[in-house]
Amino acid sequence: MVKLLILDVDGVLTDGTITYDPFGREVKFFNTKDGYGIVRAIKEGLIVSVVSGRYSWQVEKRCRELGVTELYQGVSDKEEIYLHLKKKYSLSDSEVAAMGDDLPDIPILKKVGISGAPADAVPQVKVIVDFVSRKEGGKGAVREFIDYLLNREEE
Repeated sequence: MVKLLILDVDGVLTDGTITYDPFGREVKFFNTKDGYGIVRAIKEGLIVSVVSGRYSWQVEKRCRELGVTELYQGVSDKEEIYLHLKKKYSLSDSEVAAMGDDLPDIPILKKVGISGAPADAVPQVKVIVDFVSRKEGGKGAVREFIDYLLNREEE
């Protein structure tokens, strides 16, 4: 049974586009369906963690809005965070799911019990994951993966 879900940001929770406003501040766009999926996952008892190689105040704000308490930004070694979370919650690999889209996500995706990727993930990721969404990153892929995970638990 999955107890922890780890999500990447750029290319998973967003479409990977980096835009700047007229004042030079980074702007990110999030999908409301993904947001609802995260809220639902938390209500169903999953621990949701967001792990990003970059730092963005928008990600921090969005995670607060959704109730995500395990947020890690500016991470160069995502596997280190994965091991920390497993230890913190006394979990085995089979109790963790993760969704990623690019090469830095591969070490975690290879270890977790259930792995997922958006439709537009790089080929090296899509060939190793258990679930490839029909949706692209930032466009409902996270929601589709969460629905998949929760439906598996109901069976």
